[in-house]
Amino acid sequence: MNALKHVTFAAGIALAPVDAGGAESSDWRALADERTIIRIADAIDRAVDAQDWPLARSYFADRVTVDFSSLSGQPPATIPSDELIGTWSANLKASKTSLHLRTNHQVAFDGNGATVSSNGYAWNRMEGNGDPLWEVWGTYEHHLARTQAGWKVDGFTRMTHERGNPWVKATPGR
Repeated sequence: MNALKHVTFAAGIALAPVDAGGAESSDWRALADERTIIRIADAIDRAVDAQDWPLARSYFADRVTVDFSSLSGQPPATIPSDELIGTWSANLKASKTSLHLRTNHQVAFDGNGATVSSNGYAWNRMEGNGDPLWEVWGTYEHHLARTQAGWKVDGFTRMTHERGNPWVKATPGR
């Protein structure tokens, strides 16, 4: 099985575009880091949709700088990651579901840091007050730092557009 993993990785490198988001194909570590960083951005979405809050938290450093000003009007802030996950978990409960999709990842490295920019789309659905959907889409940026525990998100920004029932956005699930 291990040999299959190496053959698959080698085939992926051979088929990768010449500019794979900033990593040179000869730099295996950069390609592996790039794939890990993209996987983390995607995995956060899957964990949130599954409402697996310990898993979602595991992708973050202890503190995270968040900028959701395009949706909330609040200025960027550096907060404990537990607070971010606590806010998400208080909003998304069994009666309120979400679906996140992410594409067009571009990774840029800066020493032991990296930023992945991507296009994202999400909807939240909850019955109880008219149209059950609220949608958001736009450009997202996750900043990650290389730590002894691996890559961890320490910054999260989204520049978005929204439509749908604002009640779904503002009302926590039950």
